[in-house]
Amino acid sequence: MTLKFGLLGAGRIGKVHAGAVAASSGAKLVAVADALPDAAQAIARTSGAEVRSVEAIINASDIDAVLITTPTDMHADMIEQAARAGKAIFCEKPIDLSVERVRRCLDVVRAEKAPLMIGFNRRFDPNFRAARARIDAGAVGEVEMVSITSRDPGPPPVAYIARSGGLFRDMTIHDFDMAAFLLGEDPVAVFAAASNLVDPAIGAAGDVDSASLVLTTKSGKIAQISNSRRATYGYDQRIEVHGSKGMVSAENLRETTVEVANASGYLRDPLMNFFMTRYTQAYANEIAAFVEAVAAGRPMTPSGEDGFKALVMADAALKSLKEGRQVEIVY
Repeated sequence: MTLKFGLLGAGRIGKVHAGAVAASSGAKLVAVADALPDAAQAIARTSGAEVRSVEAIINASDIDAVLITTPTDMHADMIEQAARAGKAIFCEKPIDLSVERVRRCLDVVRAEKAPLMIGFNRRFDPNFRAARARIDAGAVGEVEMVSITSRDPGPPPVAYIARSGGLFRDMTIHDFDMAAFLLGEDPVAVFAAASNLVDPAIGAAGDVDSASLVLTTKSGKIAQISNSRRATYGYDQRIEVHGSKGMVSAENLRETTVEVANASGYLRDPLMNFFMTRYTQAYANEIAAFVEAVAAGRPMTPSGEDGFKALVMADAALKSLKEGRQVEIVY
């Protein structure tokens, strides 16, 4: 079986997913839609797909699944339309910036029994998945503490900040999902501290650019998250999981593994500097997992519920920051 895709959104991340579909032996990109015709045409030319309207793709009989990579404020509506049209759905995070809107959207998804995967690509990173596999195999015993470092090479444009929903809903949301993934439990409380240390314009736009958060679960497990919109040394992505029998970690990826040693010391190449190169294999793996799940009729992971929970954590973190106290996370 070849799963036939329609791509809704031909921007930067849309191109990545179009490439992942092309690389999958069980998938084919049939059509692409975008508000900018040139962007849609560019992907169509390289993939052999047609350019169609959003409505035509969602209602097409020759398309089995849709990839939603449009701006966030369009996600929930498109998910609902695709669910009612009987499509399998892959949607980039978040479903929406409003928890209540996400609730209503997921009600439709459940009513239509539509397969829905949310694009938390880091779960599919080979190194992070290998760490999770070691945990499942009992290598560290009972998980007790998780540390997640996630720092961008530089801040995005302020115009993006204003539309993104802020650091916690845009950037930390990946780390909230990763925390639950590594802890094996959903956090029930959060304490957040944050500042503007990178770009005053981000503060003027009502957001923060540097944050530290502590999450706790009902059983007392702890996750620590460190975020920054600036890491001069590259895209800093690390995890560490400490347990009753030991520790497992996954380090940063570098441009090469070459190391030069001389009288000046040890010199290594810098970290990968862009999320698309750092997580190239993760993006490919998540599309492959989506295709396999549809073919096998298996539940999707990460699910719409996982996306909902990560957004609830983000809102609780915002409340913690505003009130200067630990806040209960109520799903």
